[in-house]
Amino acid sequence: MLDTLQVVTTVVVGLMVGVEFSVAFIMERILDALPGDSGQLGHAHGGRMLGTLMPFWYIGSLVLIAIWAVAGWQNHGAGLVVTAAGLLILSVVMSILLLVPINNRNKTWTPENRPADWKEQLERWNRYHYIRVAVIVAAFTLLVAALA
Repeated sequence: MLDTLQVVTTVVVGLMVGVEFSVAFIMERILDALPGDSGQLGHAHGGRMLGTLMPFWYIGSLVLIAIWAVAGWQNHGAGLVVTAAGLLILSVVMSILLLVPINNRNKTWTPENRPADWKEQLERWNRYHYIRVAVIVAAFTLLVAALA
């Protein structure tokens, strides 16, 4: 049972990391290359869509890691799992304090109502997001190492 939990948790977290990595390094460039207001509208739509999905994915991943840490406390790699949980908690705190406020504004913007500094706000969100991606990649790496 523990083996199944470990694999499911690693896959769920790995997929989450893949989505966030794609947002940072692929989708951002695609949206920024679109003509006219299409990129800004795409950012707003992405903010609404992923802003709804990702909190469940992050919290679900954290719950799975916590269960793994408790169930496998006596096993090799438990410290790595606990550290991965700590990093995921850090990413959630970063999200709530730094990224969500910007996203909550961004997802309501249209070409008619966006603020003059909308590009700067999105650039700030991207910088915070790059840091969050690094944190969750580190957490994922620790989970993979704990499997060994």
